[in-house]
Amino acid sequence: MARSSARESPMLEIKVHGNSSPPDANPSPSSHEFKPFKDWASWLVPAIVSINVLLFLVSMFVNNCPAHSNKCIAPRILKRFAFESIKINPLLGPSAATLVKLGALEYKKVVKERQEWRIFTCMWLHAGVFHVLANMLGLVFIGSRLEHEFGFLRIGVLYVFSGIGGSILSSLFVRTTVSVGASGAIFGLLGGMLSELLTNWTIYSNVYGAISTLILIILINIAVGILPHVDNYAHIGGFFTGFFLGFVILIRPQFKWINQKHVPPGYIAPTTRTKYKSYQYILLIISLIALLVGFVIGLILLSRGVDGNEYCSWCHYLTCIPTPLWNCDSHCRLEQLGKQVNMTCLHNRRTGSFMLEDAHDTIEMQKLCLELCS
Repeated sequence: MARSSARESPMLEIKVHGNSSPPDANPSPSSHEFKPFKDWASWLVPAIVSINVLLFLVSMFVNNCPAHSNKCIAPRILKRFAFESIKINPLLGPSAATLVKLGALEYKKVVKERQEWRIFTCMWLHAGVFHVLANMLGLVFIGSRLEHEFGFLRIGVLYVFSGIGGSILSSLFVRTTVSVGASGAIFGLLGGMLSELLTNWTIYSNVYGAISTLILIILINIAVGILPHVDNYAHIGGFFTGFFLGFVILIRPQFKWINQKHVPPGYIAPTTRTKYKSYQYILLIISLIALLVGFVIGLILLSRGVDGNEYCSWCHYLTCIPTPLWNCDSHCRLEQLGKQVNMTCLHNRRTGSFMLEDAHDTIEMQKLCLELCS
């Protein structure tokens, strides 16, 4: 935001990595499907759910709404765990300032203040009760199936790297909002399910039906991302990260190789020298290159402060499409000269002039805008 010239700037708001609905259909593999990790204890998904719920409670404790507002929800019952007002946070949760304090993704903090660790921490925070419940429900349905098939180590890697990939893409396009949530990681699990179906298609009895169902589920969830306050960039980045990573870590050996390793005495199994088929190796190499190139370029662009919107004029429609039911524009128009900010609410046309201690304090601008529009 330039000091010497007036320009329009959107208010800061909480941008959530929206919920991922669990699949309605479970692709059924054939009876001879190889399940190398079926006896492993499934503890990863319960651990992730517990961490996310615990951190949400911590964020509410730190937020302590009654200490700074008299418009909290249920302060007598919930005490310092009381929710912010609906106008501040419609998802029943803490304020954006608290989320930023705990590690939410915000462009200024990541790029200008060199707090790159927020790319990782934002995926463990949630904006409200509805947000954390929806995401954890999706994780239980999607992640539990994958963990049962491939074990906690592979799915843990898939989950974390998908979340980071979603955060990187979000940072390149989302400049004026706070972004939190695990949906980038959960979309990565969906992407991994799709690549697993493609690379291991020979073991499934109805692979075309399974792929069609999964693609439909993915498209529906991405379509939800065009709603306001949902960070679809994190969804898309997480999905493609998980999709390519799935070809690398969710690959299954071919049956000839398995049979020759476990053939009973007196039987002759078909022999093969390679553990995987040729097309599996090709997909693995292409995916490794895509992941390496994508992460390196993304991190370089992010470190240089490149704004993806300047190179893609239509990309903003990926995260919000304006309709008669909602508006994707900013809530307040700002005219700033040094530390003085002249603000106009776009809904009720009320105006106000304010002095800021920090000319780039977007959290304070959000609070002032909310007060002006209330």
